[in-house]
Amino acid sequence: MKQFIYMLIISVLMINASLFSQELMSPDKFLGYELGTRTTPHYKVVEYFKAVERANPNQVQLTNYGKTNELRELYVAVISSPENIQNLEEIKENNLINAGIKTGNATTPDIAIVWLSYNVHGNENSATEASMKTIYSLLKDKQEWLKNTVVIIDPCLNPDGYDRYVNWFRQTGRFPFDSDVQAREHDEPWPRGRPNHYLFDLNRDWMWATQIETQSRLKIYNQWMPHIHADYHEQGINDKYYFAPAAKPFHEIITPWQREFQTQIGKNNAQYFDKEGLLYFTRERFDLFYPSYGDTYPTYMGAIGMTYEQAGNSRGGLGVMTKEKEVLTLVERINNQTITSLSNVEMASKNATKLNEEFKAFFQNKNAKTKSYVLKGHSEKLDALTSLLDKHDIKYEHASDQTLSGYNYASGNSSKMKVSESAVVIHADQPKGKMVKALFEPNAKLEDSLTYDITAWSLPYAYGLDAIASANKVKGSAKEKTSNAEEKALADAYAYVIEWNSMADAKFLSALLQQGIKVRFAEKPFTSNGNKFQAGSLIITQRDNDALKDFTQQLSALVTAHQQILTPITSGFSETTPDIGSSDIKLIHQPKIAVFGGEGVSSLSYGEVWHYFEQELKYPITSLNLESYAYLDLDKYDVIILPNGNYSSFVKADSLKKIETWINKGGRLIGIQRALNIFASSKSFSLKRKKKESEENSKEKEEEKLMPYAKRERHSISNYITGAIFKTEIDNSHPLAFGYDQNYFSLKLGASAYSFLDRGYNVGYLKNNKVYSGFAGYKAKKQIENTLVFGEERKGQGSAIYFVDNILFRGFWENGKLFMANSVFFVNNDGD
Repeated sequence: MKQFIYMLIISVLMINASLFSQELMSPDKFLGYELGTRTTPHYKVVEYFKAVERANPNQVQLTNYGKTNELRELYVAVISSPENIQNLEEIKENNLINAGIKTGNATTPDIAIVWLSYNVHGNENSATEASMKTIYSLLKDKQEWLKNTVVIIDPCLNPDGYDRYVNWFRQTGRFPFDSDVQAREHDEPWPRGRPNHYLFDLNRDWMWATQIETQSRLKIYNQWMPHIHADYHEQGINDKYYFAPAAKPFHEIITPWQREFQTQIGKNNAQYFDKEGLLYFTRERFDLFYPSYGDTYPTYMGAIGMTYEQAGNSRGGLGVMTKEKEVLTLVERINNQTITSLSNVEMASKNATKLNEEFKAFFQNKNAKTKSYVLKGHSEKLDALTSLLDKHDIKYEHASDQTLSGYNYASGNSSKMKVSESAVVIHADQPKGKMVKALFEPNAKLEDSLTYDITAWSLPYAYGLDAIASANKVKGSAKEKTSNAEEKALADAYAYVIEWNSMADAKFLSALLQQGIKVRFAEKPFTSNGNKFQAGSLIITQRDNDALKDFTQQLSALVTAHQQILTPITSGFSETTPDIGSSDIKLIHQPKIAVFGGEGVSSLSYGEVWHYFEQELKYPITSLNLESYAYLDLDKYDVIILPNGNYSSFVKADSLKKIETWINKGGRLIGIQRALNIFASSKSFSLKRKKKESEENSKEKEEEKLMPYAKRERHSISNYITGAIFKTEIDNSHPLAFGYDQNYFSLKLGASAYSFLDRGYNVGYLKNNKVYSGFAGYKAKKQIENTLVFGEERKGQGSAIYFVDNILFRGFWENGKLFMANSVFFVNNDGD
């Protein structure tokens, strides 16, 4: 027995020793199959990277930087020479000194920093598979490059989406594979693996940082600030490989050097592809304009940011027949991604000194035409903005009482604006000043209107703040954020009133209702105790909450947790009506809310709704499967939300009758963007598409018929709106618009146009077509003039609520979010 125990101990010690002294294993050997002949789950990818670190502890440093919503680990691997690994902290600090983010003198030789990002879209899986081959190749064959280069590999930016795809494919795919493109293994079901847990496109979230993966990544990214950032993707199975240089438009803050070096890297990629006879394209489709991509965000932060696109995605599987009758395999896709990954590192190593010089020059921002951006508004909106700036280490100050001159965002021209010490000042002459310009300039210069994404995102509009862009540097001072975390006893009162201005107020209401505290809202303005309260103000009375044990303690705790200000009133008798007992002071019924998802529904729009309620409002919502619509008991829900999507099945008479009956009985149906087609195609609803005006110029119409094929695409953009900002008129006496001014800047994502409601309330509408920011074609602008943006139509006891524009777009259009809270808590909510 003793001998057995002795031998067991020796075996365990030998196993442990082998773990820490093992040789570098290839991915094939470690996984037990040739890379690309199976799909590799995320946990095995992580295990491989851990094995590589154990085998090469003096050259690899694996760092856990967070967890996803589904609790998968997020890692980056740092690879370099043993000497550089020993000096990593010094290399990081010197790089930040060069950027002006830290003070001091750089003390290390020029080291290039390359960051390789894989699989931001989960079902573009060749990228993560290639990350394993890339780290192996660097350590086995490219040691010379690592002497002056630090390589950072993020093997999977979106593990939840990646495993959603991989697990589905492993359950579905035929072995070795079925190349028939119509096979089930090439037809991934809704919501597909591209987005993350909340179905957000993480490649549009770099700047807005609404998702936990982005938030976690930015913390470590901003510690490094790489010189080259490559973002690995896949596209359609019939496309050829894409790499830089990018297509136009380029944002004007991109330097000549950044443009030039992209081309140099592209030519280096080309020589390897030419050698293998591989097909590729450059300077098409993928531009550098929208600031929240995995290529533009790093570019605006001083790097050479690039997108790489391999044919494949979920249609690719392990092998698929393309339209050119060639089988595209995952093995081939991985090899191509590895070639360009190594090419990036090679070019960085060969140009390390120049990369450092140009990186340092990028952050010199003394000559910006606009020196300061000054914003004012409700404190909660300013706090939301500064919270975003904090995530990116962008500096800001606070103004003093003064009157400023400059470009006024609200009027769209030069004028004056008074500000106080609560106003926020962001200067352009800071290290990240170029990103400041990209985010805050009222209307980015667009060199080509054929672009891949939206063309407007200016933060004063997105956050609903008044702003001035000043050509002179505005004096400001630092001001630490304060927190009133200490709980204070509430003053004795007949009732307490809370102003309704922002999402912070909506979150507070959500918490109150879920704690069982009864809340009323004012449908009309009133004055009490010398204070004037606007429509939408929340009212909490002692009498409504008599049944609650420890009511004041519960309320006090929530007030402290949500940093709210309650105004006590001593009587229900108002100085100006309505009184607190009036029918215009309505009790809020706690609504049961559902949202439809499934095939036909935009997964992105569904995700925006889901994330809004679960992570922002923190209010429960039930997800319903659209395919089960015919069997659902809709009477269980007070509010049903239809995200953007194709609801053609609803148009059938029986389907539409079911939802119409539910509305008539008191249900409130909220439709977003294309979901409005359901109502517009029915005679039962007042909503109707605006008819396209006949061409006034018949000569122009005839010329269009004869337009050459090569010019058609560019000419067609006259019908498009590629994410532009318009000023809408708002009826803020309607509950849907409580908390808003008489104007709202809306981000229009297309030219869909609906006429004013004949029966209902036109709450938000466009009277003119002036573009405040972004691109809109002249025909599209004409089409949306005098059209509905937001509206409510009463039917029976219920309502249909129409959102022509997406108020929750990508989770970053902050000023639209209160409309959704209004629609579920206030609109036609009598608390019956």
